[in-house]
Amino acid sequence: MKQNIPLMKDERIDDLLTQDLKIIQSEEVFSFSMDAVLLGRFCSVPIRGNILDLCSGNGVIPLLLSTRTKAQITAVEIQKKLADMAVRNIKMNDLSDQISIIQGDLKQVHTQLGYGRFDLVTVNPPYLPAFSGKLNDNEFIANARHEILCTLEDVISACNKLVKSGGKVGLVHRASRLADIIVLMRQYKIEPKRIRLIHPRIGEEANMVLVEGIRNGKADMHILNPLIVYDKHNQYCDELMEIYYGDATK
Repeated sequence: MKQNIPLMKDERIDDLLTQDLKIIQSEEVFSFSMDAVLLGRFCSVPIRGNILDLCSGNGVIPLLLSTRTKAQITAVEIQKKLADMAVRNIKMNDLSDQISIIQGDLKQVHTQLGYGRFDLVTVNPPYLPAFSGKLNDNEFIANARHEILCTLEDVISACNKLVKSGGKVGLVHRASRLADIIVLMRQYKIEPKRIRLIHPRIGEEANMVLVEGIRNGKADMHILNPLIVYDKHNQYCDELMEIYYGDATK
């Protein structure tokens, strides 16, 4: 039975897809979106062991991963309000034995967690360079969208420190940053192995990319079939419906 968790005045409780999971969200902060759901289903998850989620926000990716594995999951979020929401989300879903939340900076968290401890590191980082475009006046949304608190290089450097040799790193990002992602992953000894481009519709260019790499892996990249989000009727495609509402354990 899920615990009754106190809410702040700006918060609400939503269903997390059709799983038996609930999630606290707020109009004041960046709510989870398709990119988090796609990453939660894309990455190769160990059955047991240790998983780390960086830039965790309100803990949506750890919640999704908990349906696929018995591994211990640690989540790191720098912003106090979001970390507090994540803690309450874990308690509300009775997952405190599997998931733990750390409020901290991913650039320093290896000093607390240790080097090379994790079988999988996932991350849904800010997508935009700090000075590209107008910053949102809401600091939570600005920090989620722009590289204010961490850059892409900070993220991949942290993954290098935290994932074990042979362990995997999974991330979701804007497709336009793919070259930067590949260059930085190789610079930090994470070999890109699986790449999947996400297109809104047939005939439109990709706007998101999913990438999985292996620490100290050999060069052998696989470009997977693209995911086309909307069909000709402007409805979610069958695969996306399965991702959202199908068997969460896959």
